Amino acid sequence: MALYVDIEKKLGDFPLKAKFEAGAETFAILGASGCGKSMTLKCIAGIETPDKGRIVLDGRVLFDSKEHINMPVRKRNVGYLFQDYALFPNMTVRKNILSGMKEKGRRKEEAVREYIRRFYLEGLENLYPWQLSGGQKQRAALARMLAAEPDIIMLDEPFSALDSYLKWQLEQEILKVMETYQKTVLFVSHDRNEVYRLTDKIAVMEQGKLLDIQEKRQLFDSPKTLAAALLTGCKNITRLKRESGGRYWAVDWGIWLGLEEGKEPPKYAAVRAHFFEWVSKPEPEAVFDCQLERVIEDTFSMILLFRQKGNQEEGDWTHLRYELPKADYQKMKEQGAGVSSGEGDKELYLKIPREKLMLLWQ
Repeated sequence: MALYVDIEKKLGDFPLKAKFEAGAETFAILGASGCGKSMTLKCIAGIETPDKGRIVLDGRVLFDSKEHINMPVRKRNVGYLFQDYALFPNMTVRKNILSGMKEKGRRKEEAVREYIRRFYLEGLENLYPWQLSGGQKQRAALARMLAAEPDIIMLDEPFSALDSYLKWQLEQEILKVMETYQKTVLFVSHDRNEVYRLTDKIAVMEQGKLLDIQEKRQLFDSPKTLAAALLTGCKNITRLKRESGGRYWAVDWGIWLGLEEGKEPPKYAAVRAHFFEWVSKPEPEAVFDCQLERVIEDTFSMILLFRQKGNQEEGDWTHLRYELPKADYQKMKEQGAGVSSGEGDKELYLKIPREKLMLLWQ
């Protein structure tokens, strides 16, 4: 295993407890701002020191509290892209890239030209960091980091300062790097779409704890925790109350759900906004008799905000969201579904397919 991390560190309001292993893959830590994901990278890089634990990279012990090992930053050979870029302020872009390169002579000059081209830095080679925009600093920092040929790449919100067009271009360059790097890449972000496009495995972090570590498709299809469901973008969630006969009352939604009995009853249920099915009549389980509250036109889709008719619960989770392509919305409208505001005489029934219902145990 290329990277092994098992560390603890007291943060402001909660302790950081990070334990994971990563091989020659792109491993993401997905979490909200301030959850401890950036601190995890800083501990691996040696910028911060854990209170206890062990960090091993390619067989080299970087940190071990029991053995009193804490390898200096300069010896760890870790490529770490900070959120604030950390370029040398007294060096031009070109010299920043050259500063960590191992090649010599003509090969070094050829390599620096290639990094300048790859990261869209032509015309900026002789500028200093204070003369660059945030996006330009970010690209220069990426080029400098990769030029040093590190044993691990760690990217901390690498696209945060870029506009959408340049972000897409740089994502493609990063993907090319990842495909040929053949070592561990750690990627930290709060953007679920970014993480899904770029990584192989995802760990969900909440208040310093790693809750879920799964392959990305598995995590998005079947998150295990409430935090994972929320961070992967699930909009519709309810608490569950277990009743007899395998039936569960969806407390926030105000409907019945029929679930298979397991060893431990789930605490929550969730369904993603685009997984509902329109049905023509009510059913005793997993079907909403919708009270339509608002219809919102998005760029390429329609969003229906609704709740179960007669539901007396109040709270953020009592209001559900159904998102569908505009063509499907128009088809439903033509077939008589009550999908427009002000059509109180028309009924709208939405079903949760059994295979799309996600059960959460914590």
